[in-house]
Order: sequence, then structure tokens, then C-alpha cells
Amino acid sequence: MESPEIITSQQRLTFLKSLDDLFPTNSQAEKDQYDLLQKKFAEQFEFIFPDHLAPKTIVVVPSLSLDQEILCKIDGFIHYEERLLCLLILLRMPCTHVIYISSTTIDPVIIDYYLHLLPGIMGYHAKQRLTLLSCYDSSAVSLTQKILNRPRLIERIIKAIPQGHAGHLACFNVTSLERTLAVKLSLPIYGSDPDLLYLGTKSGGRKLLRECGLPIPDGVEDLKNEDDIANALVGLKQKYPDLKRAVVKMNEGFSGEGNAIFYFDGFPFDDTNFVWVQAALKNQLHIIAVGLSYESFLQKFNEEGGIVEVFIEGKIKTSPSVQCRITPVGKVEIISTHDQLLGGAGDQVFLGATFPAQPAYHSIISDLAYTASEKMCQLGVLGRFSIDFISVQNEDATWTHYAIEINLRKGGTTHPYLMLQFLTDGHYDHVSGQYLTANQQPRFYFSSDNLQRPSFKGLTPHDLMEIASFHNLLYDGCKQEGVMFHLIGALSQYGKLGVLCIGSSPERATQLYEQTLQVLIQETKY
Repeated sequence: MESPEIITSQQRLTFLKSLDDLFPTNSQAEKDQYDLLQKKFAEQFEFIFPDHLAPKTIVVVPSLSLDQEILCKIDGFIHYEERLLCLLILLRMPCTHVIYISSTTIDPVIIDYYLHLLPGIMGYHAKQRLTLLSCYDSSAVSLTQKILNRPRLIERIIKAIPQGHAGHLACFNVTSLERTLAVKLSLPIYGSDPDLLYLGTKSGGRKLLRECGLPIPDGVEDLKNEDDIANALVGLKQKYPDLKRAVVKMNEGFSGEGNAIFYFDGFPFDDTNFVWVQAALKNQLHIIAVGLSYESFLQKFNEEGGIVEVFIEGKIKTSPSVQCRITPVGKVEIISTHDQLLGGAGDQVFLGATFPAQPAYHSIISDLAYTASEKMCQLGVLGRFSIDFISVQNEDATWTHYAIEINLRKGGTTHPYLMLQFLTDGHYDHVSGQYLTANQQPRFYFSSDNLQRPSFKGLTPHDLMEIASFHNLLYDGCKQEGVMFHLIGALSQYGKLGVLCIGSSPERATQLYEQTLQVLIQETKY
């Protein structure tokens, strides 16, 4: 196979200067140019990705290009950009460069912490191949938009790509903003075309999952306003008279923050039911996002559209998730399974996860996810995504599974698994449901994005490193277990931290988490 053609930085800069005339933003010409970049990416994937020593550059844009008003309801949301710092582990490949862009400057202590974990490479050597760029902008605007607003920053990104390097963009999610940035940088994205975004909405996901024959909660898609919500609620209650509650979801909700739960207390089974629901919505619709008013929720729903579906009840209920990937050459892979930890009203908010999912059903949900993934591959989906389920244990100890949504992006279970994989050189076998390291040792983990206490406020990254070192909480490369921290930048202001606890058994992983929590509580008692 011939090596793919490599575009030089000078060619990129020359192209950039004439870009606005050639490819206006969101024009068909821009889309055609993006398609051309993506087609060439398949050649790069086949020839360069497998070569550990191939010169390549990954430009990491950890932008949460989602509804910023909803994101603002999440404490320290801007520091969620730090979750993709796990990709710094790519620097273990000695000829690989990483360019990492963030809204605000990341503390050097945090960077050193990640570089310290690199197996087989000196931190000094890795640091020479790492470029950190900041927008110096903490406003509630997506990172990608901030970059697009700074043409000189775009030029610095291009100049930071060494001559002779193949390159691509790694993004949290891919919207039209990321497509515009990709064209400006002349770099492909390891992610799906924005024209396929509908598949990742609550409505689009339900339709695709239903089409693939997966069981889903009964509900209604493509709702547009308050009347649609009321009609859907009335229809579900009439169909299921014993239904206690239903879930209302915005199409583009994130981490459960776009959800609300409607309680049917007092529902009249007569001709007044529609009027009753309309009147009851404001008081009996419990919105998950803290501080989001009913009026604001409804306005967002009117803008995005959404769904209503039955609330799945159950004495023993879990929320497993299957992480999938479709490569640029069209290969479908099941990467991992998790049992998600949910909290908040009605257990709608993502808090963390255990890996892998329970042995009782990991292979079943993997097979269901694979069926949907094959269809998504046919539609042109690319990169990482996840399919979430609700699973209810029956009286005979069997399980009933409902597919509830497709997250067409990286998510809360992406970075923990990437860290485990990078640190141990291991592999997850979705048939056996077991993860084995390079030396065939099983590993499990407990991860959380919401290790949060008011007493943790004021702890700096330096403080955290000192505490972790003193109490032996750092990851041990020899034992291949221990604790990894993320969202470190959110700690001082919000008292919030992310943690990944890797152990040789599920019990050991949980023990490490409990130990970490108790140490931090003890260290912040004043």
C-alpha cells in the first residue's frame, strides 16, 4: 500500500488564507471539502495508525458543543474539557505529537501528573512533543466557537503541526462548528459527519433503535411544544392506566440535564385529561437541571424538540451502557460495557460507572448494541459512541433490557476506559465480558465525575498531588492498579473532582474509591 499524501503546514496556511472565498461556512462547498478530508482519513487509518513509530499529530479539541445554557447548570462544566487529557497518553508513541486546546489555561501540575503516567517514555521527551494552547476565555461559549473566533490561534495550531506529519482532530462531539474547524485546519475528524447528528438525538436514537428491533420504552418522538408533550402524556396514561410517571427529554440533553419527570398524581380518566395535564405540567413536571425554570425548560424544548416516554419502574434496576466504535474502514467494534451510576431526581443524572457491566447481561446488551451499530455503520457513522440501556431484574432473576438512547459522541465512560487501556495495554473481550491486561491479568474499575463535597473547596491541584502522594493513592504502574484523578481544575472552586479507581477485582476498585473519599474528607476537616 502506498503512503497517503501528507499536507504540509505551509500548504495549510496558504489554503487558510483563501478559505472564506472558496468554502463559506456551512456551504455545500465546505461540506464537500470536509467529505474529501474524511475519505482520505481512511487511507491514513490503514497505513499510519497501526505504525507505532509513524510521525503523526493529534489535535485535541475537547469542546462540549452542546446547549451552553444547560451545560452551565453543571458545576465546573468548563473543566469537563480536561476529561480528554487522557489522550496525552498517546505521547507514549515516540514520534507522535499532541496539540491540546482548551478554553482556559490548564495548571502545569495537572499536565505533569498525566505525563508522569506515560509507560516507557520520559516525561521530558513527551513534553517536547506536546503543545498546549488556550483561548483564555471562560465564557459560556463552546470551545470550538472560541477557536473559530480567533484566526491567529488557528494559524498557531497549523504551525504547531510538524512537517511530514499526518494528522487528525479528536473532538468530544462533532457539530457543524467542528466541521468548519476541520476544513480550516485541513484535518479530518475521527468522528461522525454533523449531517448524522439526528441519530444522536433522543428522537432519532429511539427511531433507529426501534428500526433495528431493539426493545425501547414506549413513548413518542419528534415532539415540538407544550401541547405535543401534553398529548403524549395523555396517550401514555390512557394506554397504561397504572403508569405513575413519565420522562420528558429534550432532544439534545446532556448527562440527564435535559430531562424532566412528570407525575400523574390526580390524573382524571375523562374528557378533561388533556386540559388537566396542560395545567399540571408547571407543578408536576420535575426538572432535573438545578435552577432551570419551567419556562426556560419549555423554551429549550420548543427549540430542540424532544420525546416523552414511560418511566421504567423496577425494584432492582440498573443503567448499563455499551461503548462502540466504527473505524474509518467500516469495522464495527464493541469497546466496553459499563453499569452507570445515576443520581438526582428519578436517577436521571450521570454520576459515574463501574466496569465492566454485570456478568448476568453484558453479552446480551453487547449483542443488542452490535445490531444497532451495524445499521449505524451503513448510515456512515464514524468514531466512538455509546448506547444506553435500562435493565430491570425479573422475579425469576432474568433481566429485561430497554435501549433508551444513542450518544453519538464521547461521554462519561470514554475517558476512564481510555486511561485503563493506555495504562495497561489491555483488551476487553465483549464475549467473555472480561478485561485483561497485556500480561493477562483481569482489571476492573470504579469511576466518578462527581466526587464532590463543600469541604473540598479551596484544594488546589498542588494540594491534591501532595495528599495523593502522602496517602499512596497514585496509580502504581508495577501493580497496574490505583487511583487516577481528572477534572482536577474544578476542585478548588467547586469542590468537585473526577476519579478512576483501577483494581484487580470489583471489590478492590470500590475499596480504592472509598479510601480516596475518606482521605479527602479527613484532609479537609478544619
